[in-house]
Amino acid sequence: MYVNGIGTAVPPGRFTQTQCWEALQQAPQFPQLKARSHALLRKVLSGENGIAYRHLAVTNLEEAFVLTPDAMHARFAQHAPALAVQAAERALATARLASTQVDAVIISTCTGYLCPGLTSYASERLGLRSDVVALDLVGQGCGAALPNLRTAEALLAADRAQHVLSVCVEICSAAFYLDDDPGVLISACLFGDGAGAAVLSARPAAHARRVQWKASRSVLNPAERDALRFEQDEGMLRNILTRQVPELAAKHVENLFTEMLHRHPLQRSEVTGWILHAGGREVLAALQKSLGLDGTDLRLSAGVLREFGNVSSPFVLFVLERALAQNAAGGWWWLSSFGAGFSCHGALLKVD
Repeated sequence: MYVNGIGTAVPPGRFTQTQCWEALQQAPQFPQLKARSHALLRKVLSGENGIAYRHLAVTNLEEAFVLTPDAMHARFAQHAPALAVQAAERALATARLASTQVDAVIISTCTGYLCPGLTSYASERLGLRSDVVALDLVGQGCGAALPNLRTAEALLAADRAQHVLSVCVEICSAAFYLDDDPGVLISACLFGDGAGAAVLSARPAAHARRVQWKASRSVLNPAERDALRFEQDEGMLRNILTRQVPELAAKHVENLFTEMLHRHPLQRSEVTGWILHAGGREVLAALQKSLGLDGTDLRLSAGVLREFGNVSSPFVLFVLERALAQNAAGGWWWLSSFGAGFSCHGALLKVD
């Protein structure tokens, strides 16, 4: 399988963390929070947490704190299809592929629900063929990009498709929640909205760098499920984010990476590119330590985190797009994500 096109999209509303803190103090939910929660929010939003900006699907920050089930669903229903299509159009343009050449479309999300799913709306707006294989994947959280890409790989390997459009889109502002739980509060300070798309093909494109998906694996540990997941409360999604997440992410990413090196076999020194999901500054620091990396290795992930926040499942596609745009050194690249489950995913890419 070859990655022949990448595209990303974010809503136009771009806000600094300072702006978010100022708006939060005026939000109707703020007086209901304890003083300890106020201090935590001020520390995260006013301090150095690795994030400078976030794009949110709202016209102003006052709108972001209209936290009712109907308002949140309307936000998702309006913006998720639009961002998915924008990212997909950019990926198709990069791949120099017409929408009618797409044989399958796979869309992942965890921040909202539509029936029919997002593939119905995206297929219509993109002008995909009526016989396109359309798969909606839900409930995989921040790690969803790699299961999505692995599904595309299976379709291509089975000769069920020649070109697959893979899309991840999250309207995280449709899943904000505020109460005195520290994990809930930190989540509201980290996540942003965005979409990423990739065109996967059975053959490499002649006009672009050769990015070959060589191997992939995943690990799922349900015993750690409660460390990172969504629950429903008052008809809305409420993010469970525990202190164990950085440690868990680093442990699973390192173990999966080591296993993949043994299977192929490769030396660690042969891996020249790191396309890593960064759940936040602490997660990135834990990954750096466990994998023995330096700041240069993580500059792409840190850059995406700083400019967009944690956009959840599309994050690694943002990083991959940036690596290709900056003509990063070729060779073996390690692509990895983690998320609800507790799940962790990794893939080896060979980039020429």
